[in-house]
Amino acid sequence: MIKFPGDPRITYFKRVVGLPGDKIQMVNGVLNINGAAVKMEEVKLPPLVTRNGELVYEGIRKFYRETLPNGRSYVIADMGDTPQDNTNIYVVPEGHYFLMGDNRDNTQDSRFLDKVGYVPRENFIGTVVSLFWNGQGLPIAGRPDETYPTK
Repeated sequence: MIKFPGDPRITYFKRVVGLPGDKIQMVNGVLNINGAAVKMEEVKLPPLVTRNGELVYEGIRKFYRETLPNGRSYVIADMGDTPQDNTNIYVVPEGHYFLMGDNRDNTQDSRFLDKVGYVPRENFIGTVVSLFWNGQGLPIAGRPDETYPTK
């Protein structure tokens, strides 16, 4: 949880994917940290809304489990090919962090330097520990869990 850099009255919920000194880049929709592609595996979520028998997730085409080099994993959403799928390399400055939203193609995050950019440490408020509601209405039961390294 952070204070939005453009307006500290706004609270933003994003995932930290880059630490000071890291090089972050999106290549063909895959997060790369320090030149290495982050592991991604497609996952299926339980049906939520169907329209004529077709699953509806408001433009989301696939879900993936993304696993960071430290072993932490979580589920991200992909809407298909978008300009955000291929970026330049971002070098995270000292005292700052690189944040990304889990719906990678429909979020304002550190990839947008003029909106969010690199987030200074003093903008951090805390850690999200529980999810009570979300805009898609995805049920908590049956959703792939976020996992943490066992080391």
